[in-house]
Formats: sequence, C-alpha cells, structure tokens
Amino acid sequence: MFIQTEATPNPATLKFLPGAQVMRGGTANFTDPEMASASPLAKRLFEIDGVGGIFLGGDFITVTKAEDKPWDIVKPMVLGAIMEHFTSGKPVMGEDAAAVSTADDTPVVQQIKELLETRVRPAVAQDGGDITFHSFEDGVVYLHMMGACSGCPSSTATLKNGIENMLRHYIPEIQEVRAVN
Repeated sequence: MFIQTEATPNPATLKFLPGAQVMRGGTANFTDPEMASASPLAKRLFEIDGVGGIFLGGDFITVTKAEDKPWDIVKPMVLGAIMEHFTSGKPVMGEDAAAVSTADDTPVVQQIKELLETRVRPAVAQDGGDITFHSFEDGVVYLHMMGACSGCPSSTATLKNGIENMLRHYIPEIQEVRAVN
C-alpha cells in the first residue's frame, strides 16, 4: 500500500491519501481521544504521541499535530498506523457510530446548506478540511471548521472574504458568517 501525503494551508496539518475509500458518506471530525471511540482508525491514530486532531473525508485522512512535535517524528508513525489499519481490514467507523439527523430546515437554511455543499466543501476538501453548517440566527451563519481548516492561519480570510461574500451575494438575509469551535 502506498500512502501519499499533501501539505495543507495549515502547517500543523497534513493530508494523507491512502488510495482507498475512507468514508462512505459524509465526514468525521475528532478533536480528542475520547471522541475517537466511534472510529477504530481515529482511536489508533490518537495513540501516537503528538497527534492532536483527526478528520476523515471521502478519500483522505487529515491529521493535526501538537505544536511541540515536529512532522519528521510524527509523520512516519501516522503513515505506519494508517497502513496497518487498512491492511488489517478493520472498518474506519464502528457500527455504533451515530447517524447524523437533519431537522426540518427553513428555505434560507436549505439554501445555505446547498451553497456550502456545492461550492464551498469541495474546495476546502482539496486542502484537507471541511466546513459544515451549524446554525443560522439573526442574520448570522455559524459554521464548523474541521480538519486543516480548524486553526489554519488563512481560515479567517477564507471565511470572511470567500464564504461570507458568496453567501451574502445569494442570500440577502445573511449579514455575517462566524466560525464555531
């Protein structure tokens, strides 16, 4: 198995491409070991000293390291753990992983989600991250930034100059976009 790696705009985050499907549908974000119980892969990666976050996408794994750990120490261990996981045949997500439920959305929320799904998420996935809808209240759209987007130095500019401008162009009710962590 050959696993490719790609740099992301966030220097603390690397994107790992195992050449196999990671998630069948959707994404999964793990910011601490306790959250990782739903994923045998994430659980294994958190066993590595220096791993601070894991994001699972359709065909990639994004790993964020602790500030005090250099990539030349963490990266080989992450590569080994990913290779070991995929060659073992274990599932990426456990059977007890919670399904995401969607509530009845207003037309504005439906339009926000559609724009995020078709215009924003594919672009940020290329950088090893994801942005998902959290809520829309009083003209403000709240978004979760995950993977390489979480803590990225350019994420504020992307949020304000890119996503906010695009959403405001299509949906006049939107006044601002904010990140939620």
